[in-house]
Amino acid sequence: MLTVLQISSYVAFAIFVLVVLWKFVKYATMPIHLRWELYPVPHEPEHEHGGSFFEHQNIWQLERKHDKLNELKEMFEEMLFIKRMFLNKRDLWIVSWPFHAGVYLILAWLALLFVRAVLVVAGIHGLVPIADVLIQIAGAVGVIAATLGCLGLLIKRVGSWELREYSAGVEIFNLLFVLVVLLTGLYAWIKFDPHFDIAKEYMLSLITLSKMPSLPEPIVVHLILLELLFIYIPFTKIAHYVGKYYTFHAVLWEDAINKPGSEVEKKVKRCLQFRTSWSAPHFAGRTWAEEAKNPKLDVIERWKP
Repeated sequence: MLTVLQISSYVAFAIFVLVVLWKFVKYATMPIHLRWELYPVPHEPEHEHGGSFFEHQNIWQLERKHDKLNELKEMFEEMLFIKRMFLNKRDLWIVSWPFHAGVYLILAWLALLFVRAVLVVAGIHGLVPIADVLIQIAGAVGVIAATLGCLGLLIKRVGSWELREYSAGVEIFNLLFVLVVLLTGLYAWIKFDPHFDIAKEYMLSLITLSKMPSLPEPIVVHLILLELLFIYIPFTKIAHYVGKYYTFHAVLWEDAINKPGSEVEKKVKRCLQFRTSWSAPHFAGRTWAEEAKNPKLDVIERWKP
């Protein structure tokens, strides 16, 4: 029979996945964005001087060229190494990158625990030692890097006047919450599970739906906090990773031509049918298309004495 802790692990993971998927769907179905018009974009390497496809004449008659490989390269440089922060805010990158890299390694550690459990269940024992080595490296380096990075970010947020001025209380709370989870995990690893044997057995019990033997109290506390964090993350700014793909591909780099019959034109027309909901009487209730016709004259007519 499964324990309450195991059942709560299933529930926490399910909530995390479902809310993240809901956010992806929400972002994917939002109205067309307001273009940033910042160039060059990675899929136009021939315009490295700073221009774009739109500087040519008769662009609607020209063939578009997209360098998908360069676009993926730019995206992964930002995701894995936080490239823009490295170039523009190096002192913050020094603590931010270890934190993010540590989190990636912890996620890889969890994935490796899952893969190892599957290998054990499938009877592929020859690959288990390789998984054990990778689990040890990813777990140890990940928890140390993430803890040091999180502590550094918290110190930066509180100690730097520049960051403290626009840091909301919830952002400090988020860092403290993550730091507590990391510290309890660090303690549980060093004191009770240096080779992650308990973690391996726990993951195996989740895969096989078998009861897990009693765990040391610090590990139970860490697991409960970790489950709460999994539930909490998708509802907060910590889940900014969900919007990062759309920020780049649907806002920063999206440059499809708006021409008759195009998808861009269809999206714009749909947006023009939205109705305004502002309280000002000269705006409320009408569509954006109606407001765009002659808004200045309309305001004068409405406010004539």
